[in-house]
Amino acid sequence: MHDPWWLRAFLAVHIAAGSGAFVLAPLALITAKGGNAHRMWGKMYFWCMAVVAFTALIMAAYRPVLFLALVAIFSFYAAFSAYRVLGQKAAWKGVPVVRGLDWAAALFCFAASLALAGLGAFWPALVQNLRIPAIVFGLVGMRISGKSMWGFTHPPTEKMFWWYAHLQGMIGSYIAAWTAFSVVTIGPLLHGAWWVWIVPISVGIPAIAATTAYYRKKFSPRPKPSFT
Repeated sequence: MHDPWWLRAFLAVHIAAGSGAFVLAPLALITAKGGNAHRMWGKMYFWCMAVVAFTALIMAAYRPVLFLALVAIFSFYAAFSAYRVLGQKAAWKGVPVVRGLDWAAALFCFAASLALAGLGAFWPALVQNLRIPAIVFGLVGMRISGKSMWGFTHPPTEKMFWWYAHLQGMIGSYIAAWTAFSVVTIGPLLHGAWWVWIVPISVGIPAIAATTAYYRKKFSPRPKPSFT
């Protein structure tokens, strides 16, 4: 049975947007932060991820492929929250910057991630028998959205909190996209090799930790020289 033409069209758009996201994220990372090039590549990456998530949800609903649909939600939310935090820089001063859209997106991501982890743990057949990836992705999605909601009710104390949240969210969404691609596309080619989905995580998480540590050191107050 052949897929309908519209599904093939969605797949073509999905592949094009995903390929664009894979290229654009490194471009945004290597350009000067806050510069015009960084903003341009970053915005293009964000909208590519939006297209990837939307098309994945449509295709997953038609197939249906619950694993792909639920992962698409949390991977896009990571980019969404990273984008939104750029407009919330005044939160550390106690200024109310969180909107209903932020709460709705975080709650939706948390619910989808909880469902993903639960299905992986108790009904793995409903998530294409990807038990471990589903549980891990679900836990990560709950942590990301839960951390966001905690931040909504507990104003940050660091002035540069938004920098770290933006950096971690964008890189996190990139890791999630690569991991989903590895599981859904590369995995079957390697006869379901279990280690495929670990590779992007094992590279990406240390990269987030190292980059965050670098900027925390860069932004930390420099000790004033003492004169005796």
